[in-house]
Amino acid sequence: MNVLSSIIGKKVGMTTIFDEKGQIVPVTVIEAGPMVVTQVKTPEKDKYSAVQVGFGEKKLQRAKKAEVGHLKKANTAPKKVLSEIRVKAADLEKFNAGQVINLGDLGFKGGDFVDVIGQSIGKGFAGVVKRHHFHPGPEAHGAHEYKRHAGSIGTNTTPGRTRKGLRMAGHMGAEKVTVQNLKVVEVRPDDNLILIMGAVPGHKNGYVTVRVAKKKAAKAAAKAAKSDKS
Repeated sequence: MNVLSSIIGKKVGMTTIFDEKGQIVPVTVIEAGPMVVTQVKTPEKDKYSAVQVGFGEKKLQRAKKAEVGHLKKANTAPKKVLSEIRVKAADLEKFNAGQVINLGDLGFKGGDFVDVIGQSIGKGFAGVVKRHHFHPGPEAHGAHEYKRHAGSIGTNTTPGRTRKGLRMAGHMGAEKVTVQNLKVVEVRPDDNLILIMGAVPGHKNGYVTVRVAKKKAAKAAAKAAKSDKS
């Protein structure tokens, strides 16, 4: 079932493995799937074609009545994560509500490149030195209490206001982050585990989306189209 381009997973943590050359490779272990199809969206009814999937079990008492009723149609329990994956209208017949999708159904293999989407670790309220990498002020020569300050945030009479987008202190992290073109080191479909080289966004046990690398796929498609013309 290679019509799906992404899968929802949970970040288990990081470890190191040895490659075929005996070199240590740092990898992130992601428990990808199984997902359950909770709804199939058709162009006739929803004006676009997509598959809604759920991942991770949620306690019944923590789910809202609307959510329970919606998932009851797919004969499945409440899920911690619900997400939509766009598919072609011609491929919708391959999906049914309640269908289970495992990692092995997507065709990921070692050597592939993927994008990983997740929520970055929250750092709370941070100053400009930590948040925007400002250079700190002098520590001597009469400096007093402004070593890590931002400096002036205003302007002259024109425009006479603080400009939008000015880098200042504020909440850092806890935002959607996409890391592109990460290499898949190993896929273990029996355990629904995928090992990806390097780090991915989020904390341990955080939920992430692993999708086929968009830029790599676009380049490959353009190269194939160019070779066909020649």
